[in-house]
Amino acid sequence: MTQMLLGIAPEWIPSFENFVVGRNLELISLLQQALSSTQDERCIYLWGETGSGKSHLLQAAAARARAAGIDVNFVHGAVPPAATVVVVDEVERLDEAAQIQLFALFNEMREKGNLLLVSGAQAPVFLKLRDDLRTRLSWGLMYQVHALNEAEKAQALAAHAQARGFALSPEVITYLLRHGRRDLPSLLLTLNALDDHCLRLKRSASVPLLKEVMARS
Repeated sequence: MTQMLLGIAPEWIPSFENFVVGRNLELISLLQQALSSTQDERCIYLWGETGSGKSHLLQAAAARARAAGIDVNFVHGAVPPAATVVVVDEVERLDEAAQIQLFALFNEMREKGNLLLVSGAQAPVFLKLRDDLRTRLSWGLMYQVHALNEAEKAQALAAHAQARGFALSPEVITYLLRHGRRDLPSLLLTLNALDDHCLRLKRSASVPLLKEVMARS
């Protein structure tokens, strides 16, 4: 029986620092300014394809706010109570009752000058939401989160491996990009599984071990 090695890989937490910027430099600057209250607009809507990094950026914003002692509420596909910073990820998952709650929350947050961050798969006009909520979300700043190209994905994989404390050769990265799923979250999950597999076997990451991991997925 293979022994599990627990607690070796450091916890990986999404942050602005470990986000591979790509074409999203302006957006990251905007979020940082909003968190420091130097940005006038207090509602920011992010949209982009699955795996583009929306959730990463929202989690990074929430973590940055908490580190600064700011009251934060963060949820996926739901509406939390009001706070100084409220983050609603995947707005397209909201049912009608939750959409009404978000409409009221938007008005409350705007009146108080607090920060509301929302993400969706598409721009508000293309989502199946209540007309009044689509209108409100369109009032604020809207930014597309651009997915990474192949070179940027390779950079992200290498950085993720380094953060977990193991080396990743160019050969392993190339194989994963050619044969793995295309979205970055799936690629990172495969990388995590590879790391766990290597720890169990007490071996370095390699293409043969990656093939074993991918064959089981």
